[in-house]
Amino acid sequence: MDYVEPEEARALPGLRLALTTGVPGPWSEAAKSIFHVKKIEYVPVRQTAAEANEALVAWTGHRNAPQALYDDEPPRIGWEEILMLAERLSSEPSLIPSEPRDRALMFGLSHEIASEDGLAWNRRHQLLSPLLSVPDAATNPALAGSRVLGENYGWSSEAAARADERVRQVLALLSDQLAAQKEAGRDYLVGDSLSAVDVYWATFCALIRPLPPELNPMPEFLRAAYAGLSQETAAGLDEALITHRDFIYEKHLELPLDF
Repeated sequence: MDYVEPEEARALPGLRLALTTGVPGPWSEAAKSIFHVKKIEYVPVRQTAAEANEALVAWTGHRNAPQALYDDEPPRIGWEEILMLAERLSSEPSLIPSEPRDRALMFGLSHEIASEDGLAWNRRHQLLSPLLSVPDAATNPALAGSRVLGENYGWSSEAAARADERVRQVLALLSDQLAAQKEAGRDYLVGDSLSAVDVYWATFCALIRPLPPELNPMPEFLRAAYAGLSQETAAGLDEALITHRDFIYEKHLELPLDF
């Protein structure tokens, strides 16, 4: 992907999307996938994980990614804000069900995946725990990036202690919902067609079971960390969810990943 630096992107019109480079950040991959499904063109803007990103902050006031910048409108930084912008820019195909109950269910399941205290949030706690639990975690220079992530996600020993349970809860919720849909003869997590929650599950699944290297290249240390599940978490991962992830990528999303 050919990234534009924030200083240059700031002067451009239209849609610009600040994305984490070099790693398959799930929030960034989800945003990219939503705009891909809707065939909305954008300018990719460089953001580097765990760094100050001073030029980006000077432009938008925010350091992290993704950020969706449309013309002179305020930046959208949350998954729901980005989704609603995408829906406004292109109503077809809609990723939000029209039926109110399905709409509410889609947003609720997406929240459990992508919002604070959801699947990805608590998976971050799991990944950070071995690093931030060592005696010199507060001072070790090698852990500076981990400390930044820990602050971003509110890591604490108490939060880490409940992370396994929360991850298992969300996996069980998604598994039950997928099974109910399959029993009703439906291929998607909500309703009869692709919705945003299918995109969020497919992209955020990288934190639990990354796609193979030929489809999702990433540093080996990161792949090992993402795939390194506790016995309890691994036992709670329904293989039907992995099959669903593969189905969504093969039918609707871009492969191989490019970041």
